[in-house]
Amino acid sequence: MSLNKINLNLMLETAVAAARLAGRLALKEQNHLKVSVKNGDEIVTQADGLCQQLIIKKIGDRFPEHGFIAEEGKGGKIFKQPPKNSQQIWWVIDPIDGTNNFAHRMPLFSVSIAAMKDGYPIAGVIYEPATDSMFTAIKDGVARLNGKRICATDEPLGRFSSVALDSYFDKKVAAWACKILQMTKFRNLGSTAIHLAYTAKGSLAAGIFSHAKLWDIAAGALIAESAGAVVSDWNGEQIFPVNLDSYSGQRFKVVAANKKAHSKIIKLINTP
Repeated sequence: MSLNKINLNLMLETAVAAARLAGRLALKEQNHLKVSVKNGDEIVTQADGLCQQLIIKKIGDRFPEHGFIAEEGKGGKIFKQPPKNSQQIWWVIDPIDGTNNFAHRMPLFSVSIAAMKDGYPIAGVIYEPATDSMFTAIKDGVARLNGKRICATDEPLGRFSSVALDSYFDKKVAAWACKILQMTKFRNLGSTAIHLAYTAKGSLAAGIFSHAKLWDIAAGALIAESAGAVVSDWNGEQIFPVNLDSYSGQRFKVVAANKKAHSKIIKLINTP
């Protein structure tokens, strides 16, 4: 089956339905949280696994031969189920992006679902349950929020622009990050996927991420680029294609920004 627009729209519709169901379940589960720590440095709740199972079942019922890469596997590892046919379509899932917010009963979290082929995202959904905001895009299409087209801003970096940064740094705050803090209205909303979605709709001039994993960025990168933003690594190089067969949770350093801000951020990061 070729990946024409009808096929992509069917995948998108399935992802939208799965994301909405998972978001509603997450809101319900937030009322009686069970929180634990995995791998020594990440919070996880009972809702992460339940939402992931729901999403995989919903998509798997419609596309039984597709594969899955998802955040919550056994023993703190990722969940990975290869495709069963030659089409090699993978679904990349973050059932709750912003788990730390979620675990502290903050409403800033999202559901992120992307379909990928040949290492590239071809359909993407980010759902923000608290605001009932559904961000979507398909390959060679436009980005939409609740069905209405969205576009990245053309706002340059400056005292009134908002730039999203990671919520922590390993050892010390890098010099470039200090410059961002001083020259912009910096933000951290606690969800990489929301940062990417908000860059797509023009609420943020940019988002800069140092610890992103594939499920954090797969849907958001497609949505942001479909809205006219530029998504790259910290050297300005393309992130995709990603080898999905060998992917095991490696992190990415990512910049997503409008066209005016992107080159300036890349220069800031790479200037000693």
